[in-house]
Amino acid sequence: MLTKRIIPCLDIKDGRTVKGVNFEGLFDAGDPVELARRYTTEGADELVFLDITATKEKRKTLVNLVKKIAQEISIPFTVGGGIRSVDEIEDILKAGADKVSLNSAIVRNPQLLTDASEAFGSQAVVAAVDAKRKGGSWEVYVKGGSEPTGIDAIEWMVETEHRGAGEILLTSMDRDGTKAGFDLELLKKINSLVTIPVIASGGAGTMQHCCDAVQIGNADAVLAASIFHFKEIEISDLKQKMAQDGIPVRLVEPH
Repeated sequence: MLTKRIIPCLDIKDGRTVKGVNFEGLFDAGDPVELARRYTTEGADELVFLDITATKEKRKTLVNLVKKIAQEISIPFTVGGGIRSVDEIEDILKAGADKVSLNSAIVRNPQLLTDASEAFGSQAVVAAVDAKRKGGSWEVYVKGGSEPTGIDAIEWMVETEHRGAGEILLTSMDRDGTKAGFDLELLKKINSLVTIPVIASGGAGTMQHCCDAVQIGNADAVLAASIFHFKEIEISDLKQKMAQDGIPVRLVEPH
């Protein structure tokens, strides 16, 4: 079994890290450069940076902030938010990101996902999917979770693999910020249908939730924000717990 990853997420608005519940009620969670530096020393496996209002406000991701963060960290770094073209992807990768996360733009124009994976390799392209329950299925939402699309989330995620995504970042909108645990049913369903890694996002509240995402939901990585930002859970403690539960993780001594 491959090593399972712990990934803190920096949701960025106006240059600051923010957090909310179900994509609403945002409050300040700190300076993104300081947090990125802290997570590198605490043993995070990767970092995700999402400019959560970039698509809504139709502006480019904050390339300068990407450069600043990239200079401070030594772990893989994924950037998303408002990226709409192959040229913009190139700008983000040149600024220091290892991967780009694409969401609204590839729902509107699936060819962008194909073009991006051909241009930069699938390992540099993450398909981000914001999914919300609708009866017995899940629906894709775009524009920072504000706009329903009518697209079946499971079918769409399968298509993203076929189009060359190297990874799926799956956020349960129903669970986001609730700390009630991940949507294990959703995770199990998609992991039975795709072969690329799936990052579980939305709902982390306890160490057990993170273990369940991997052991029950078959996630390859666990992404969380506020539990790490506010030190409710230390990354090193979480990794020790996962290791004790038989989950392969990269154990490092925090600096």
